[in-house]
Amino acid sequence: MSPYIAAITLLTVLLMSVTTFLVGRARGLHGIKAPATSGHPDFDRAFRVQMNTFEASLMFLPALWVAGSFGDPLWAAAFGGVWLVGRAWYAAGYLAAANKRGAGFTIGMIALVALLVQGGWALAKVFIAGG
Repeated sequence: MSPYIAAITLLTVLLMSVTTFLVGRARGLHGIKAPATSGHPDFDRAFRVQMNTFEASLMFLPALWVAGSFGDPLWAAAFGGVWLVGRAWYAAGYLAAANKRGAGFTIGMIALVALLVQGGWALAKVFIAGG
């Protein structure tokens, strides 16, 4: 297995951990008691960043591993790195203001589509070759 894919995976877990920390910090700063999931606009944005990051990671990680396992792992890791940059940009933008999340979202989606194409193409070649 590719150490590059493993590294991107761990960095994705780190990104998810950071967004979790930011939600906890926003809860404390703005007095939002669990189980509430809204209250102050800064908390609301932090919570949405966390949930959106988790949702996006659920699609990204399997796509990364399929592309890296059946396709070229270096290309998969490169697309994964682009996805991480996009998601970090998305998080930073969204935390500042909801209307600043678009560029990061777009970069992340392009990288995810690239992984889906790479993984799908690689799997198709495996199936055509007879498994």
